[in-house]
Amino acid sequence: MTHTLHRSGDRESLKNDFVWLMYQTKGINDKDIAPKARVFIEAAEACNCINWGDVKSGNVLDIPADEIKARLSDQSRLRGVFVSKEDVTQFVKRIKAAGLGISVVISGLLDEVQDICDESGVKPHTINYSLGVWGNKAALPGEDILAVTTMCGHHMVSPGMVQKMVDDIVEQRATHEQAGRELGRLCPCGVFNHVRAARELDKMAKRRPETTR
Repeated sequence: MTHTLHRSGDRESLKNDFVWLMYQTKGINDKDIAPKARVFIEAAEACNCINWGDVKSGNVLDIPADEIKARLSDQSRLRGVFVSKEDVTQFVKRIKAAGLGISVVISGLLDEVQDICDESGVKPHTINYSLGVWGNKAALPGEDILAVTTMCGHHMVSPGMVQKMVDDIVEQRATHEQAGRELGRLCPCGVFNHVRAARELDKMAKRRPETTR
Protein backbone atom coordinates (compact mmCIF):
# COMPACT_ATOMS: atom_id res chain seq x y z
CA MET A 1 0.00 0.00 0.00
CA THR A 2 1.82 3.10 -1.21
CA HIS A 3 -0.59 6.05 -1.17
CA THR A 4 1.03 7.29 2.06
CA LEU A 5 4.56 6.81 0.76
CA HIS A 6 5.11 9.86 -1.43
CA ARG A 7 5.19 12.62 1.19
CA SER A 8 7.33 15.57 0.09
CA GLY A 9 9.61 17.62 2.30
CA ASP A 10 13.10 17.71 3.72
CA ARG A 11 14.30 15.36 6.43
CA GLU A 12 13.69 17.84 9.22
CA SER A 13 10.07 18.20 8.15
CA LEU A 14 9.50 14.46 7.68
CA LYS A 15 11.19 13.08 10.78
CA ASN A 16 8.09 13.51 12.98
CA ASP A 17 5.61 12.12 10.48
CA PHE A 18 4.70 8.42 10.80
CA VAL A 19 1.67 6.86 9.13
CA TRP A 20 0.10 3.53 10.13
CA LEU A 21 -2.41 1.41 8.23
CA MET A 22 -4.42 -1.61 9.31
CA TYR A 23 -4.57 -3.83 6.27
CA GLN A 24 -6.70 -6.96 5.88
CA THR A 25 -6.57 -9.08 2.72
CA LYS A 26 -9.73 -9.86 0.77
CA GLY A 27 -10.62 -13.55 1.01
CA ILE A 28 -7.84 -14.24 3.52
CA ASN A 29 -8.47 -12.39 6.78
CA ASP A 30 -11.31 -9.98 6.02
CA LYS A 31 -13.95 -11.37 8.42
CA ASP A 32 -14.82 -10.15 11.94
CA ILE A 33 -12.84 -6.97 11.32
CA ALA A 34 -14.77 -4.66 13.69
CA PRO A 35 -13.47 -6.17 16.98
CA LYS A 36 -9.93 -6.25 15.60
CA ALA A 37 -10.26 -2.68 14.41
CA ARG A 38 -11.25 -1.65 17.93
CA VAL A 39 -7.98 -3.13 19.23
CA PHE A 40 -6.08 -1.03 16.69
CA ILE A 41 -8.00 2.06 17.76
CA GLU A 42 -7.40 1.39 21.46
CA ALA A 43 -3.68 1.02 20.79
CA ALA A 44 -3.59 4.17 18.66
CA GLU A 45 -5.42 6.24 21.28
CA ALA A 46 -3.25 4.87 24.10
CA CYS A 47 -0.10 5.79 22.17
CA ASN A 48 -1.01 9.43 21.41
CA CYS A 49 -2.06 9.03 17.78
CA ILE A 50 -2.87 12.59 16.67
CA ASN A 51 -5.25 11.67 13.84
CA TRP A 52 -6.89 8.46 12.68
CA GLY A 53 -9.91 7.41 10.70
CA ASP A 54 -11.84 4.82 8.76
CA VAL A 55 -11.99 5.72 5.08
CA LYS A 56 -15.59 4.43 5.09
CA SER A 57 -16.59 7.06 7.68
CA GLY A 58 -13.99 9.81 8.00
CA ASN A 59 -11.37 10.96 10.46
CA VAL A 60 -11.45 12.21 14.05
CA LEU A 61 -10.70 15.80 13.01
CA ASP A 62 -14.07 15.85 11.26
CA ILE A 63 -16.24 13.22 12.98
CA PRO A 64 -16.47 12.23 16.67
CA ALA A 65 -14.39 9.13 17.43
CA ASP A 66 -17.37 7.34 18.99
CA GLU A 67 -19.30 7.74 15.75
CA ILE A 68 -16.48 6.21 13.71
CA LYS A 69 -16.24 3.32 16.18
CA ALA A 70 -19.98 2.70 15.95
CA ARG A 71 -19.76 2.37 12.16
CA LEU A 72 -16.95 -0.20 12.10
CA SER A 73 -17.58 -3.16 9.79
CA ASP A 74 -15.75 -5.80 7.77
CA GLN A 75 -15.24 -3.11 5.13
CA SER A 76 -13.46 -0.72 7.51
CA ARG A 77 -10.00 0.47 6.53
CA LEU A 78 -8.19 2.14 9.43
CA ARG A 79 -5.32 4.57 9.02
CA GLY A 80 -3.67 7.11 11.28
CA VAL A 81 -0.60 9.25 11.95
CA PHE A 82 1.86 9.76 14.79
CA VAL A 83 4.35 12.56 15.43
CA SER A 84 6.64 10.63 17.80
CA LYS A 85 8.94 7.72 17.01
CA GLU A 86 8.55 6.48 20.58
CA ASP A 87 4.76 6.47 20.29
CA VAL A 88 4.86 4.47 17.04
CA THR A 89 7.17 1.95 18.67
CA GLN A 90 4.76 1.41 21.54
CA PHE A 91 1.88 1.12 19.07
CA VAL A 92 3.65 -1.59 17.05
CA LYS A 93 4.51 -3.47 20.25
CA ARG A 94 0.85 -3.44 21.29
CA ILE A 95 -0.35 -4.67 17.89
CA LYS A 96 2.26 -7.42 17.84
CA ALA A 97 1.26 -8.57 21.34
CA ALA A 98 -2.43 -8.61 20.35
CA GLY A 99 -1.75 -11.24 17.69
CA LEU A 100 -4.72 -10.25 15.50
CA GLY A 101 -3.39 -11.71 12.27
CA ILE A 102 -3.84 -8.36 10.49
CA SER A 103 -1.02 -6.59 8.68
CA VAL A 104 0.18 -3.22 9.92
CA VAL A 105 1.96 -0.86 7.54
CA ILE A 106 4.23 1.93 8.83
CA SER A 107 5.35 4.79 6.55
CA GLY A 108 8.12 7.21 7.41
CA LEU A 109 11.82 7.85 6.92
CA LEU A 110 13.32 4.41 6.27
CA ASP A 111 16.01 4.46 8.95
CA GLU A 112 13.49 5.68 11.53
CA VAL A 113 10.98 2.96 10.61
CA GLN A 114 13.73 0.32 10.70
CA ASP A 115 14.60 1.46 14.23
CA ILE A 116 10.94 1.12 15.21
CA CYS A 117 10.81 -2.43 13.83
CA ASP A 118 14.05 -3.40 15.59
CA GLU A 119 12.87 -1.98 18.91
CA SER A 120 9.49 -3.70 18.53
CA GLY A 121 10.94 -7.08 17.59
CA VAL A 122 9.29 -7.01 14.17
CA LYS A 123 10.92 -8.11 10.91
CA PRO A 124 9.47 -6.19 7.94
CA HIS A 125 7.74 -8.40 5.39
CA THR A 126 8.01 -5.84 2.59
CA ILE A 127 9.73 -2.48 2.13
CA ASN A 128 8.54 0.04 -0.47
CA TYR A 129 10.57 3.08 -1.47
CA SER A 130 9.44 6.39 -2.92
CA LEU A 131 11.71 7.35 -5.82
CA GLY A 132 10.27 10.84 -6.10
CA VAL A 133 8.50 12.47 -9.05
CA TRP A 134 9.69 11.73 -12.58
CA GLY A 135 8.93 13.43 -15.90
CA ASN A 136 7.83 16.96 -16.67
CA LYS A 137 7.28 18.66 -13.31
CA ALA A 138 6.67 22.16 -14.66
CA ALA A 139 2.98 22.13 -13.73
CA LEU A 140 3.54 20.98 -10.15
CA PRO A 141 3.17 23.45 -7.27
CA GLY A 142 6.23 24.42 -5.27
CA GLU A 143 7.88 22.11 -2.74
CA ASP A 144 6.38 24.08 0.15
CA ILE A 145 2.86 23.37 -1.14
CA LEU A 146 3.68 19.74 -1.94
CA ALA A 147 4.92 19.20 1.61
CA VAL A 148 1.30 19.74 2.68
CA THR A 149 -0.77 18.32 -0.19
CA THR A 150 1.14 15.02 -0.36
CA MET A 151 0.10 14.19 3.20
CA CYS A 152 -3.25 13.19 1.69
CA GLY A 153 -2.45 10.28 -0.60
CA HIS A 154 -5.77 10.61 -2.45
CA HIS A 155 -5.14 14.32 -3.11
CA MET A 156 -8.21 15.56 -1.28
CA VAL A 157 -6.15 18.55 -0.07
CA SER A 158 -5.63 20.83 -3.06
CA PRO A 159 -2.89 23.42 -3.64
CA GLY A 160 -5.59 26.09 -3.80
CA MET A 161 -6.84 25.18 -0.32
CA VAL A 162 -3.29 25.36 1.03
CA GLN A 163 -2.89 28.83 -0.47
CA LYS A 164 -6.21 29.89 1.07
CA MET A 165 -5.08 28.70 4.50
CA VAL A 166 -1.85 30.68 4.16
CA ASP A 167 -3.93 33.74 3.23
CA ASP A 168 -6.14 33.18 6.29
CA ILE A 169 -3.08 33.02 8.56
CA VAL A 170 -1.51 36.15 7.04
CA GLU A 171 -4.81 38.06 7.32
CA GLN A 172 -5.36 36.73 10.87
CA ARG A 173 -8.57 34.89 10.09
CA ALA A 174 -7.06 31.69 11.50
CA THR A 175 -4.04 30.53 13.46
CA HIS A 176 -1.68 28.10 11.78
CA GLU A 177 -2.92 25.36 14.12
CA GLN A 178 -6.54 26.01 13.11
CA ALA A 179 -5.58 26.06 9.44
CA GLY A 180 -3.74 22.74 9.74
CA ARG A 181 -6.76 21.09 11.36
CA GLU A 182 -9.09 22.50 8.73
CA LEU A 183 -7.01 20.90 5.97
CA GLY A 184 -6.88 17.65 7.94
CA ARG A 185 -10.69 17.40 7.91
CA LEU A 186 -10.54 16.97 4.11
CA CYS A 187 -8.57 13.70 4.24
CA PRO A 188 -11.07 10.94 5.24
CA CYS A 189 -8.38 8.26 5.68
CA GLY A 190 -6.95 10.01 8.73
CA VAL A 191 -3.33 10.01 7.50
CA PHE A 192 -3.05 13.80 7.22
CA ASN A 193 -0.59 15.15 9.80
CA HIS A 194 -2.22 18.44 10.80
CA VAL A 195 0.55 19.20 13.31
CA ARG A 196 3.17 19.07 10.57
CA ALA A 197 0.84 20.97 8.23
CA ALA A 198 0.49 23.76 10.79
CA ARG A 199 4.27 24.16 10.93
CA GLU A 200 4.55 24.23 7.13
CA LEU A 201 1.70 26.75 6.80
CA ASP A 202 3.29 28.97 9.44
CA LYS A 203 6.60 28.95 7.55
CA MET A 204 4.82 29.85 4.29
CA ALA A 205 2.93 32.69 5.96
CA LYS A 206 6.11 34.10 7.48
CA ARG A 207 7.84 34.02 4.09
CA ARG A 208 5.04 36.05 2.50
CA PRO A 209 6.40 39.49 1.47
CA GLU A 210 5.49 42.19 3.97
CA THR A 211 3.74 44.21 1.26
CA THR A 212 1.09 41.49 0.85
CA ARG A 213 0.20 41.34 4.54
